[in-house]
Amino acid sequence: MKILVTGATGLVGTALVRSLARDGHTVCRLVRPESVVKEETREGFDVAWNPGTGELGGAAVGADAVVNLAGASIAGRRWTEKRKALLRSSRVDTTRALVNALAKMNARPSVLVSTSATGYYGDRGDEVLTEESAAGTDFLAGLAKEWEAEALKAESLGIRVVLARFGIILAREGGALPQMMLPFYFYAGGRMGSGMQWMSWVALDDVVEILRLALTSGGLRGAINVVSPEPIRNSEFTKTLAGAMHKPAFFPAPGFALRLALGEMTGALLGSQRAAPQRLEQLGYRFLHPGLSSALAAVLLKS
Repeated sequence: MKILVTGATGLVGTALVRSLARDGHTVCRLVRPESVVKEETREGFDVAWNPGTGELGGAAVGADAVVNLAGASIAGRRWTEKRKALLRSSRVDTTRALVNALAKMNARPSVLVSTSATGYYGDRGDEVLTEESAAGTDFLAGLAKEWEAEALKAESLGIRVVLARFGIILAREGGALPQMMLPFYFYAGGRMGSGMQWMSWVALDDVVEILRLALTSGGLRGAINVVSPEPIRNSEFTKTLAGAMHKPAFFPAPGFALRLALGEMTGALLGSQRAAPQRLEQLGYRFLHPGLSSALAAVLLKS
């Protein structure tokens, strides 16, 4: 297959491109003019991509599939109005530009797999969330809903669309896990807030396999929860992480302190999402790392 990938130099993109290229697929990384591809991510080749103008390099012609992983990180800084605008434009506007570019192709790809997130559901307490559950009402939920709506416009072009709603991706190379691990190195780790909120997580190895499944399963379309079948409360997550690192978990981070430090972004840390991979289980997908202990052991072993 010839596969176009946006966000190809990010955490998921790097792992996916490497996996696809290793199996002989032709991978085209859609890169902006200012992007720099690290030498270790040189599998495949670059295709010029300008989301501002919608221009897509001629080398994209003949693509069989597209994976859209673009989007600025939601973590790492306060959500000022400027930051929120960037989070939105890097997802919603970029996806709109991508679909518009696909519309101009004479021969279009057969499938678009586009990123979303379990943030789509908002803060839902103990409710088990399947792909049929309604969207939430907070900023992240609204962002995910808009993001998905732009990707779904590709259906009118005859393109099968899969919306991959990622949970917290566990990887040593990047994402949320290194930030979660940092306090434990200084013996200052512990639960966040009450610790009762549910965390829906997934190992990076499973993310790659699920994206590949989405590319090749012709009957799969719409939303899929890309999460482990074993969500866990924050208090248990931090305890398990501490054990895997051989560190104590004595120091909780109070909710009020997180709100003072991070503002509105605190909702992403203290919100509860008990998502279930219902559609993946219906497809018979077998997780490489269904349980947190084994997943963390595998992730930390790669360091």
